[in-house]
Amino acid sequence: MGAVMAQVLLSLWTWFEIGLCALVGFLTQLVLWPFTVLFDRRRLVIGRCLRLTGVISVRLTPFWHFGVYGNIPRRIGGPTVFVSNHESHADPFLISFLPWEMKWLAKASLFRIPVVGWSMALAGDIPIHRGNDLSTKKAMEQCARWLERGVPVVMFPEGTRSLDGKMAPFKDGAFRLALDCRAQIIPIAVCGTRKALPKHSWKFGFTRASVAVGTPIPTVGRNISELEAIKAEARVQIESLRARMLPELTSTAGEPGEAPHVV
Repeated sequence: MGAVMAQVLLSLWTWFEIGLCALVGFLTQLVLWPFTVLFDRRRLVIGRCLRLTGVISVRLTPFWHFGVYGNIPRRIGGPTVFVSNHESHADPFLISFLPWEMKWLAKASLFRIPVVGWSMALAGDIPIHRGNDLSTKKAMEQCARWLERGVPVVMFPEGTRSLDGKMAPFKDGAFRLALDCRAQIIPIAVCGTRKALPKHSWKFGFTRASVAVGTPIPTVGRNISELEAIKAEARVQIESLRARMLPELTSTAGEPGEAPHVV
């Protein structure tokens, strides 16, 4: 009973501090907006403000110990579509530890959340209504415009969070976008976030999680006939990265291990 009550109280605190961080981050974005709107057409400053708000929220959360696994490049060159597996609502918090600004393709309902949705809109993230062909077309066009400006976009090709930790089949959208825009694809793997905020639960869980970055997959000179091969290549990389991270996140006793150092 004591452990359950502690989890409830800590979860309430975590929701409060995440909400407070989101509010402070949004107000910071509003202050920065007039000074950046003319010279920062890619919204890099406003976007990084949102991502760093997520990182700070993690630092203040007693449940989570997040880190970056392995070496990662400090800069990303050329148009890039990042694709990641999706374990939890905590995934964006973890991926925000990566040092690049990326525009997120996210379900439109998130943009209706007060403060959080406003921050995402200011940062230039892209809303999409699932199952709506017109919304999908507009979202892909917006993603293409960001790629033309040299800003990476990030997508979850599974389309939704995993219930059992196993990756669902990848949808085509991210890979078609990369082929159409001649953008490289870089796989991202997240591991450990499924317990951070379980699906259909408001209570947080204690966990250590890591994010790893794979090897770029070029699309120049390739065409739609290679779509399935490209999807398979990205999937293999993500599965391999997850398999390498898991032993370092779980001890032999079954308890979480130390999260890798943040690069």
